[in-house]
Amino acid sequence: MAGAGEGAVAAIGKSVQIRGEVKGNEDLLVDGVVEGTITLSDSRLTIGANARVQANVSARDVVVNGTLDGNIHATGRVELRAGSRVTGDLQAQRLSIEENAIYRGKVDLIQSGTPGERAADPAAAGDKPGALFGASN
Repeated sequence: MAGAGEGAVAAIGKSVQIRGEVKGNEDLLVDGVVEGTITLSDSRLTIGANARVQANVSARDVVVNGTLDGNIHATGRVELRAGSRVTGDLQAQRLSIEENAIYRGKVDLIQSGTPGERAADPAAAGDKPGALFGASN
């Protein structure tokens, strides 16, 4: 794993099981089992392909490759990658769902607090591959 410098990511490995509350201020990769809550104030949460997460999650950005049962609250972007399975309500500024991702729940796309920001610009929705939904309604 990288040192304590920029770009370092904390990881919860495949054989690790956590029940309770996970909090932090750095990017986190979960590839094991987590039950409870995950809160990463201004960081990115990545749920790996082997992960089984039963938790409400809150982070700046959330990327799901594995299984998540719980609500997602992101101040930035949520990406549901091919092969992911998510059950729960989702709130974010931007949402990307790849083909073969499975999602069951309610979506609430929130607008940025700053007028004129890219997330509120309908033309900005076409700059990423895949199905991208912006808060441009």
